[in-house]
Parts: sequence; structure tokens; C-alpha cells
Amino acid sequence: MDDRQFRNAMGKFATGVTVVTTELNGEVHGMTANAFMSVSLDPKLVVVSIGERARLLPKLKEANKFTVNILASDQQEISMIFAGQLKDQKKTVSFERLEGQAVIPGALAQVVCEVSAEHVEGDHTLFIGKVIDIRLEEGDPLVFFSGRYRTLAEETN
Repeated sequence: MDDRQFRNAMGKFATGVTVVTTELNGEVHGMTANAFMSVSLDPKLVVVSIGERARLLPKLKEANKFTVNILASDQQEISMIFAGQLKDQKKTVSFERLEGQAVIPGALAQVVCEVSAEHVEGDHTLFIGKVIDIRLEEGDPLVFFSGRYRTLAEETN
């Protein structure tokens, strides 16, 4: 199988959209990611997967803390900014604070983590994060499927 076929197959799994942030020397750094999942309830752990070429990788390793912001359906532009699709707009993003860490206002969930372990697998590093605080909001999620942003459809009976 070639790389494109693998990517297309993985794109058939609908995911939520997150922005992973970390802060280093007073500057917030972040990237859009859909490689995120919960790992454990006791202790409360999550994992994010960061590519070896991502600019966020060395910053996250040094900071040893990160936040996961699960985006709402009206936050596609935020996702695109942190995915590098809307250049020169990162400066327009404002942040709130949770446990002293930068989080994205309006995100459905803001999850603050301390890195408890790192595992290099293939061309990514998996960061296991011990959850130290969470803030929740009501709303619908931003969804990504088959290379496109989507929203949930209302169930009709």
C-alpha cells in the first residue's frame, strides 16, 4: 500500500478536532491535531500524537505541559489558523487561562496536562498527559472526516 492509500483509509475515521497548545518563555505555541484520545480514568490520562517535523514538538518536550482544546462546531477558523492554513492570523487568537496554562475560549473542553511519559513510535511522539484540570462548555463539536471539516447532523425521527 502507498502513503496516499493509508492516509485515505485513516481519513475514513471521523474525529473531533483539537488544538494542542504549550507555553514556553511566555509565548503560546499550538497546532491542530485529531490524534488525541483518553487513555485512563484512574489516573486520568490522555494521549496526543505529535509528528517529528512539527514545530510544536521541541517546545512541548521542553515545557513538559500541554493543553488540549476540543473545538466547537463554530471554531473551524481557529483550527485552520493552528493548522497553518490561514497564515499571519495566529496573532489574532486570544487565550484564557486554566491552571496557569493558555486555553482557547469557547472550546467544548479545555484539558490541562502535565507530561507523564513520551513514546517515540514511527515518525511521531506520543505524549501521555496526566490531566490536572478541565473546563467544559456546551455545544456541538467540530468534526473532521475524509479530508473535510464537518458538523453533526441533527437526528430526525
